[in-house]
Amino acid sequence: MLNITTPLDEATARRLRAGDQVLISGTILTGRDAAHKRMVETLRAGGELPVDLRDQIIYYVGPCPARPGKVIGSAGPTTSGRMDAYAPLLIREKGLRGMIGKGGRSPEVIRAMQQAGAVYFLATGGAGALLARHIKKATVVAYADLGPEAIYRLEVEEFPVIVGIDCQGNDLYASGRAKYRRAPGC
Repeated sequence: MLNITTPLDEATARRLRAGDQVLISGTILTGRDAAHKRMVETLRAGGELPVDLRDQIIYYVGPCPARPGKVIGSAGPTTSGRMDAYAPLLIREKGLRGMIGKGGRSPEVIRAMQQAGAVYFLATGGAGALLARHIKKATVVAYADLGPEAIYRLEVEEFPVIVGIDCQGNDLYASGRAKYRRAPGC
């Protein structure tokens, strides 16, 4: 198990390998479809983003409301492919260093990751309540009108993830399928 602290610099990201189990501590941001769309539209219109993405990790999550006495509600990952139209621009132009979600990524995202030294982490789908225990503070920092899809700043402690795609383009989804692919005639 590897322990990393944010912000995630390029040297640390490039040392990570697909399959590494990682515990993240520090600050991560959240963002889903609507927030990503708004960020990219802002950039294309020549505007500035409401948050600095350099060396940051974005968790693709729309957290549930917090129950009394809790910091946050269930906070499980959403399908990352919905951000694939936006991620390459944020990686290349704004220095986004890491993403957390579930599911595979497009070849365009993987190419941007390889070029910029970014990494894609997997969080366990269906384990939102467990993952929420690792979130110590949650603050909306942008796009509050989007509700759960707003951008939050999360303070996390030993947030458990697995490196799904590393900076070299090694992809657990591709290697996992290849490992268990049946030989012709079986």
